[in-house]
Amino acid sequence: MATVSASPSPETVRVVPGPLTAAVPETAAPAESQAVPKWRHIRMGRAAAVSDGLSWPMVALMVLFHVGAIAALFLFSWQRLVVMAVLYVLAINVGIGMCYHRLLTHRGYRVPKWLEYVMTVFATLSLEGGPIFWVSTHRVHHQLSDKEGDPHTPREGGWWAHAGWILFGQSLHTQIKALSRYSPDLSRDRFHVWMSKYHWVPITLSAILLFTLGWVWGGFVNGVAMFLWGALLRVTLGLHATWLVNSATHMWGSRRFQTHDDSRNNWWVALLTGGEGWHNNHHAHPVSARHGLKWYEIDPNFWGIWLLAKLGLARRVQVAKFDPKNPKPAGL
Repeated sequence: MATVSASPSPETVRVVPGPLTAAVPETAAPAESQAVPKWRHIRMGRAAAVSDGLSWPMVALMVLFHVGAIAALFLFSWQRLVVMAVLYVLAINVGIGMCYHRLLTHRGYRVPKWLEYVMTVFATLSLEGGPIFWVSTHRVHHQLSDKEGDPHTPREGGWWAHAGWILFGQSLHTQIKALSRYSPDLSRDRFHVWMSKYHWVPITLSAILLFTLGWVWGGFVNGVAMFLWGALLRVTLGLHATWLVNSATHMWGSRRFQTHDDSRNNWWVALLTGGEGWHNNHHAHPVSARHGLKWYEIDPNFWGIWLLAKLGLARRVQVAKFDPKNPKPAGL
């Protein structure tokens, strides 16, 4: 979930090819050929978002989830912890890491459409928006990484990169046409368009189901506790884990590759996110489905992709190759 702002531009603009182009699948229309009407020009970054002021609905939603997450800690049980853990893996590891990021944004591997759609539904359980919004924002991040227009660069403040960027500006979660320039491949898919408009439906239904089943099996208090653990606490932890990739991995860690941004490999963010913390590796080789490029760089999200390949459900899995003695980013 995030917010960016849209505003008119004095002239028609074009998408400029950059690091992003390697991440867009070959089925997408060439970026340089897409003229964008001036009223669709999307500005991202701190200056653009802050000028539009706080998004009070977003602020209220974040307060609600964080208060609920704290309340959940007073209603602990092992059963609730297990439920939260399972849903966390489905939403953050399978949904965000394996699907939104490595599959839809960068096309580091391919799966059957039915599986792509199932994984997309899992991703919406994270409260990070629909596929077109998430993918478009992340592709902009790669194209303008740590430059003006990057939605969440720590060069504009560590807290801004972590969470501040989602609290300002006008939400574009359902403005599919405005974002189609960054994700033309998804904008031509009716399922992804529908899910981008109604990304709130799966998480709402899951919250209702958690409360209902918890009540049936353990009474009203258990129903409330299941809702707090399986929805509010889980989502809050997942949001901060994802935000750490935006903030911490552009501030702290090691750099194997000399990329044109501040990306770093951060082991503890990798532990929290299933391998997304090997961020310098990723920025150097964005299409690689594998982010942990050394044996000691644990990458559970890639292990999931590897398992899908062994089951015959994943194909064309891309893995970065580089000279360990002279590591260079892709294209150099």
